[in-house]
Amino acid sequence: MTVEIHVVQSWSTRVLSEVEKAIIGKRELLERLVAAILSSGGHVLLEDYPGLAKTLIASSFATALGLDFKRIQFTPDLLPGDITGGYVYDRNTNRFVLRQGPIFANIILADEINRASPKTQSALLEAMQEYQVTLEGETLPLLQPFLVIATQNPIEYEGTFPLPEAQLDRFIMKLSVGYPTVEEEHEILQRRRIRGSDVVPLQAVTTAAELLEMRQLVEQVHVDADVERYMVELVAMTRKHRQVAVGASPRGSLALLKLTRAWAAIQGRDYVLPDDVKSFVRPALGHRLILDPELWLRRGATEDMLGEVLRLVPVPVLKEK
Repeated sequence: MTVEIHVVQSWSTRVLSEVEKAIIGKRELLERLVAAILSSGGHVLLEDYPGLAKTLIASSFATALGLDFKRIQFTPDLLPGDITGGYVYDRNTNRFVLRQGPIFANIILADEINRASPKTQSALLEAMQEYQVTLEGETLPLLQPFLVIATQNPIEYEGTFPLPEAQLDRFIMKLSVGYPTVEEEHEILQRRRIRGSDVVPLQAVTTAAELLEMRQLVEQVHVDADVERYMVELVAMTRKHRQVAVGASPRGSLALLKLTRAWAAIQGRDYVLPDDVKSFVRPALGHRLILDPELWLRRGATEDMLGEVLRLVPVPVLKEK
């Protein structure tokens, strides 16, 4: 383990320890989110039932990371300008001035993103891919780092608009929070009773500049050529699978590469294992696939299909150096 990777591991532990003051019993989920945060373009879609702390997770990470945070409540009447901002006339100066929207922050929580119209959802596309916003022909750079954490409810479909495939493809992962265990939920109640307030006091344990430095260190994590080929073959298999109408794009391969390097660094390794790749296949590829229509209503069809893909593609055996 190199000294640099040890720095990333220590940094990750520090961030996770602070976030876990607010979020109880979701260590693996939080580690996956840290992997996304350490990856460029690490936007995350959280899909789960109401009341499972999706918003709290996003705000807790923003606080612990010392980043500027903005929450956007997506509704059917939300307009693109409500996200990006725009030019308004200033009578005092007799000219149009830019009024920045909430998109100009480090971490954006797009709450219930599927409740807004496709036109409004599209306001995020340029920002998520190019890290910039174009207003009245002028291109404005966004803050760095820039990360979108979007949420959606998997059971309410009335008054919602499914996310376009082009937008889903821009999320590096789709994750579910899941219900806490009885013991974890009991601890949630105990902490709330002792705290005497709904607000969980968190502190910034790092800075934006330090996060960008950690991202550069993650780029040093070694990926064996056979492991890299394994990622590509897994993604290629989704395009050839009999149950898939449209397979994962090259963004899926890039997502596996970025996430596994970050994951290895979080675990204190400066190299990626095939098991790292296998653990990220479902969250990194599942939302990028369009299955055959007869499978749309079958619960767990995507999970089953990706399980078969993992069985069909041979796992590389790394040689000892």
